[in-house]
Amino acid sequence: MTQPVTIPLMSEEPVASVLRILQLTETGDDVFSANSLPQVRRVYGGQVIAQALLAGSATLEDDSRLPHSLHAYFLRGGDPSQPFSLEVERLRDGRSFSQRRITCRQNAREILAMVCSFQGAEQGIEFQDDAPEVPTPDELPSVFEIFRTMDHPAGKFLGKTTAFDVRHVQKDLYTQADPVQSPRQQLWMRPRHAIPASTPQALHRALLAYVIDQVMFEPAMRMTGLCWLTPGMSAASLDHAMWFHRDLDINEWLLFDGTCSDVNSGRVLSTTRVFDSSGSLVAEATQQGMMRVPMGAHRASGRWGFEVEGFGDGAVPAVGLA
Repeated sequence: MTQPVTIPLMSEEPVASVLRILQLTETGDDVFSANSLPQVRRVYGGQVIAQALLAGSATLEDDSRLPHSLHAYFLRGGDPSQPFSLEVERLRDGRSFSQRRITCRQNAREILAMVCSFQGAEQGIEFQDDAPEVPTPDELPSVFEIFRTMDHPAGKFLGKTTAFDVRHVQKDLYTQADPVQSPRQQLWMRPRHAIPASTPQALHRALLAYVIDQVMFEPAMRMTGLCWLTPGMSAASLDHAMWFHRDLDINEWLLFDGTCSDVNSGRVLSTTRVFDSSGSLVAEATQQGMMRVPMGAHRASGRWGFEVEGFGDGAVPAVGLA
């Protein structure tokens, strides 16, 4: 039997709800059960990646080894009203690295397949790319200011359920497209309430994996003149790779520097680098996603979108999933 990573308790919502759903229940040898936030029609991809990462972490004999990379495929959309299982296969425990394969199943159907690798601290040569020069978070509007002024039911919903404060350097994409169509964007992000100081580094990394999924589509949307409320738009993550370079503190402002490199065949490819407030490159992720808009006879399927009950056919910003 294994021991799930300790998840600290806190009372400040909605961050407390995010921590609660990251608490796994051990149900067998290297098998765990998990639940979802009951906010959307499909299980949020960042959530199940974070849960799979914590499931893999729970099977390590050496708790000094932390996740340094993950590669995941989203196979089916999960039902957030139903629990699911996380089955871990111990691929290898070497002198420096450990690898795990995690399969997430719901009603005997696979919804996620992921391989992740872990490593302990090691001395060696170092280099990192520089962080872009952008305004500080204090110079930018908070997402909560934007939600309060949104003339749309989503504004009230997101104001209550969004666990992370987001501050875009460029124009936000919640209700309108950016007239400056650029494949690059930057934004700052941190939790709405600080998580406890005793939180293990494995959970800090899982929370970053949890939240980064919500902004991976935005560089492609910005480049193609779309926003989260574009009529008929639908989107879904297909596969996701992430690398953790250094320890991070999820409580501090983190800078997300995103770039879209390709849009075609209903797919988009984007990469996001994450820097801490001192300019250290702590992580980066690359994701391919399905993104469709109505074109001619082709209609996007609403079941693939980020819709929330009660908001009709309009897509709801992915930030609401966090």
